[in-house]
Amino acid sequence: MKIIPVPCLSDNYAYLVVQDGRAAVVDPSEADPVLVAIEKAGVELVEIWLTHHHWDHVGGIEGLVDECRIEAVRGSAYDHKHSRIPHQTVALSDGETFEFGGAAVDIMEIPGHTLGAIAYVTEGNLFSGDTLFIAGCGRVFEGTMEMMSQSLAKLRDLPLTTQVWCGHEYTVNNLRFAKTVEPDNPDIDLALAEATSARAEGRHTVPGRMDRELGTNPFLRFDDPRIARGRDPVASFTAIRGAKDSF
Repeated sequence: MKIIPVPCLSDNYAYLVVQDGRAAVVDPSEADPVLVAIEKAGVELVEIWLTHHHWDHVGGIEGLVDECRIEAVRGSAYDHKHSRIPHQTVALSDGETFEFGGAAVDIMEIPGHTLGAIAYVTEGNLFSGDTLFIAGCGRVFEGTMEMMSQSLAKLRDLPLTTQVWCGHEYTVNNLRFAKTVEPDNPDIDLALAEATSARAEGRHTVPGRMDRELGTNPFLRFDDPRIARGRDPVASFTAIRGAKDSF
């Protein structure tokens, strides 16, 4: 399996998931960059996978359906029930698995950012949308703080070698915030230096890796006693998320 990041809009990522000359695209906010990417890669786009319904993740569906022979448009059962994803043909729920190019793709429901948020996990790759970012997490729009913290706790149980492909290039700012939460964490200092250098050279900061996230991402460490400081896990997560909202 090959994963090709496709920058879209100002800071979004779509991803081509390539198997045997066929590709799925995750969260295409725009059609044109995806069409350029599939032509460059010499692959046929046959599926669209959506992590949630926000416009900057689904905006390219219409153009791709018009230009490509799309066999499936996949999203959550919640978003399908509420007709929130254009052209959706497959409704997915927690624990379900489908096959793409001989590879199993597992579905995890991860509500909080939206009520219909899901993640796709395949061959050691996590497509987390706007729930888990490198060194950060998404805002809580439709769910509750408890719901979001539980979703992140669910994701952190994935294998340590899991590669994290997230929805936005927010890494440098996320690490700057993480440093305010844990100013004496040397792992954050190293990650920030590397991410800053990568962006200065025009390189992506994706993918991340779960083992590093567990050491640097305050939203996966919300119940660590050094961060919680006597607060219960939900109160700790709420405090960190509130601080990030105004950072």
